[in-house]
Amino acid sequence: MASALCPPRLATRLRRSFSTKAEKLDALIVGAGFAGMYQLHKLRSLGMKAQVVDVGQEVGGTWYWNRYPGARCDIRSMDYSYTFDPELDEEWQWSEKYASQPEILAYAKYVADKYDLRRDIRFETRLQGADFDSTTGHWVARTECGDSISAQHLIMASGSLSAPKEVDIPGVDAFEGESYWTSWWPEHPVDFKGKRVAIIGTGASGVQSIPVIAEQCEHLTVFQRTPAYVLPAFNGPLSKDYKDNLKARREQLWRSQAATPSFPLGDSALEVSKEERDAVYERGWQAGGLEGILSTYKDLLVSAEANDTAAQFVYEKIRAVVRDPEVAEALIPDSYPFGTKRPCLGHDYYEAYNRDNVKLHDLRKDPFARIVEDGILTESGAHIPLDVIVYATGFDALTGAVCRVDVRGIDGVGINDKWRDGPLNFLGLTVSGFPNFYMITGPGSPSVLANMLPAIEQHVDYITDLVKHMRDTGAQVVMPTEAAEREWTDMNTAMGNMTLFPKANSWYMGANVPGKPRMILPFMGGFKTYIDMCDEVAANGYTGLIFGSAGEEMETKFVKQDSSS
Repeated sequence: MASALCPPRLATRLRRSFSTKAEKLDALIVGAGFAGMYQLHKLRSLGMKAQVVDVGQEVGGTWYWNRYPGARCDIRSMDYSYTFDPELDEEWQWSEKYASQPEILAYAKYVADKYDLRRDIRFETRLQGADFDSTTGHWVARTECGDSISAQHLIMASGSLSAPKEVDIPGVDAFEGESYWTSWWPEHPVDFKGKRVAIIGTGASGVQSIPVIAEQCEHLTVFQRTPAYVLPAFNGPLSKDYKDNLKARREQLWRSQAATPSFPLGDSALEVSKEERDAVYERGWQAGGLEGILSTYKDLLVSAEANDTAAQFVYEKIRAVVRDPEVAEALIPDSYPFGTKRPCLGHDYYEAYNRDNVKLHDLRKDPFARIVEDGILTESGAHIPLDVIVYATGFDALTGAVCRVDVRGIDGVGINDKWRDGPLNFLGLTVSGFPNFYMITGPGSPSVLANMLPAIEQHVDYITDLVKHMRDTGAQVVMPTEAAEREWTDMNTAMGNMTLFPKANSWYMGANVPGKPRMILPFMGGFKTYIDMCDEVAANGYTGLIFGSAGEEMETKFVKQDSSS
């Protein structure tokens, strides 16, 4: 049995090495999700030799691995789509307002087929590490099976939420029943019929899977440490009129999304009466989606008093649905401000707790003692017998997937050493000391606070333009100055400290992983502001970045330029 401390690393074999010489590429891309696929497509358009490596057997990234019951996107399906090719947009037809995992994976496969991407993707291949060779200006990457790949550019398209967090419960290896992880769900169907099941975790994966598993199993115990704000999806089929109208406004909508700041403009929640405010919140609630309430007033994420008005509205919604008052109060997320942890999108989530076969266990009142052979023991002495444990315990967000690869830049400095006190970066794209190294939707970028597909497209287009600029000017290496990345990181931290986000122990802050530096990880200024700042950097000749040539004196040149910046 695989260790339950973290999910099994692979459900299949890794591809074997057949070469002893290093394969030479213009660019190596890590990850075959939506970011990696689009980056491959764009670099091909420049005539570059690029290759993607991915540990899975198929494209899709997070949507390949997260196959758990009830898995679906919390962004409207027609917004969670590529916009770079109008023909693709015309061809693909989404069936639901919020697409399920199978439909999203089918979309990813369709894209891979349409642009013939698989011929440059190495599946079943895990990147173990990469070292920057200053004499050649190339990265020398190595796979877990011993292959060596030389590439001028190393692009991490490995996902913001793709590195599962280790389970920190004593005795997890002792359990003799079935163990599953929402982040690495098996391809075969899991039969819950007649079984006693536990789900550990009530983040997005838990919230989506709980109602579905509850319908299938004999009994479900939900172990909750911190309640989530769960907002209604009101999912359903998409009408032809709705789809036609949205497609007709595709470009306008993309620009509108880009122009939306993190914090809405308009009135303060404290400047209107409770009756008016609750009517606005009710319209937002009935509209469904993550933004329905949070986009109503400008101060919900900066004023604790304003935030509490929205939080109390949600609390009353929970109490109105959940019949047992004690259970309802346990589900009230009153330990942090509304919106400072990513809200979850629910599909009959609170209704599931009205079922006779569902029990909520509040870990704040009765924590885990340990997991044993036949179930779970709690500190109160309670023994919960189980046949199945489902771990919905979250991710090492934004930095985890990067840090799990042994990336070493100038002088052999590792990315984990560089980021010991937090992920210094410039534009959320580049890191000083790591030439020709790029991240897509990583720390310091809007990523999880924006619509992910437009954010991916903006990042990929920017990286591609930068690479083309290097080729056109004869530059072989590029990286940011230390001063530029310090300024960028400090600016983002200052913006974050003006909000309520630091009041929550969230993965936005890195607070869900023991020992991880606590700091605001995504860019806090809004997607439109971010785009404008990136464009300004490019328009001014890529200020904050330094360009050079490969060779023995490269480190000295970079250090000298950096110290004078």
